[in-house]
Amino acid sequence: MPQARPPAPGADPHPEPDPGLDPPAVLDPNPDALERALLGRPASMGRREVSRGAGVSIRSARKFWHALGFPLVGEEDAMFTEADLEALRQVAELVRSGVPEEFALSMARALARTLDRLAIWQTQLVAEAIAEEVAELGGDDRPAYDLASSQPVLEETAVRMAELADELEPLLVYVWRRQLTAAINRSLADAPEADGTGVPRVVGFADLVNFTAVVRRLSERELADMVQRFEILASDVVTAHGGRVVKTVGDEVMYLTGDAAPAAAIALDLVEAMTEEPLLPEVRIGMAHGPVVSRLGDVFGTTVNRASRLTAVAPSNGVFVDDSLARQLAPLSGFTTIRTRQRSLRGIGTVTPSRLVRVTGVRDRIDVTAHP
Repeated sequence: MPQARPPAPGADPHPEPDPGLDPPAVLDPNPDALERALLGRPASMGRREVSRGAGVSIRSARKFWHALGFPLVGEEDAMFTEADLEALRQVAELVRSGVPEEFALSMARALARTLDRLAIWQTQLVAEAIAEEVAELGGDDRPAYDLASSQPVLEETAVRMAELADELEPLLVYVWRRQLTAAINRSLADAPEADGTGVPRVVGFADLVNFTAVVRRLSERELADMVQRFEILASDVVTAHGGRVVKTVGDEVMYLTGDAAPAAAIALDLVEAMTEEPLLPEVRIGMAHGPVVSRLGDVFGTTVNRASRLTAVAPSNGVFVDDSLARQLAPLSGFTTIRTRQRSLRGIGTVTPSRLVRVTGVRDRIDVTAHP
């Protein structure tokens, strides 16, 4: 771990840290020390003082603080640091330069929702890593997953996270810029395709089979490990083929691609990868092609609903696709689709799904009903 540097001769051994300078190493995990390490000077200002310092109304300061996901505070509670004041000044300057306040608040909400999950995720990863270290050293008889929530491990996690913050921050900015570049390029590529009803996409859902029954026979930790493994595996397969994971909800992963071929490869590769994982249950996948509307990082529309409903009726370790995607796949080598019986999908109506299979030889060796 990084160690604190001794003060220079004659220097104040306890100087006030400048918010713009690197924070000192944390020697203990108490809240005040952590706050000083991560945020600079400790909280010393109330709501009225910080709003006055930023040159905004108390109402605007309260709206911004709330948009960042933090609870409202009392009039004189000393809850704000110099870093909070500087952030509020930056937002105020954006608004003064002509950016609508509601837009600035929306950007704050987007950051808050994303970074809240990121901070929790990273903290849990560090806690689990420390717990594994303790378990391997034999310093505690409890299993690692129990140690991860123990007081000593959580205190060590707090210290390590504070020490890692400066190293992780440049990586965070770099990844954001790379993702921003990719998002802008996707938007530019989509512009000619948009017709007012949405952008054509292939939407897929991968769902764990008999998840409710699986939940009953696993401990909470085993369940968490299984879901985590599923999410990691799905994410690796989706990104390997240029797709994007839209969201994960426990036993289900939703992904998106722009073309039929990578969508088909994702679905079949994911089924194959899942069958090689003895700890994971079977998976079923449904995919649909059509217009989608993107909002707040998510996608919506009839295409999304159709893919979700197809997943619910897909066979174990099988992939169902709708007619539109089957037509997109028809001229492609390496895949074929087999029409199945009609089914009534809630909220969609009567459809005839096709089962997607991988073909390694001549396509016409499989008796496939032609798609209209």
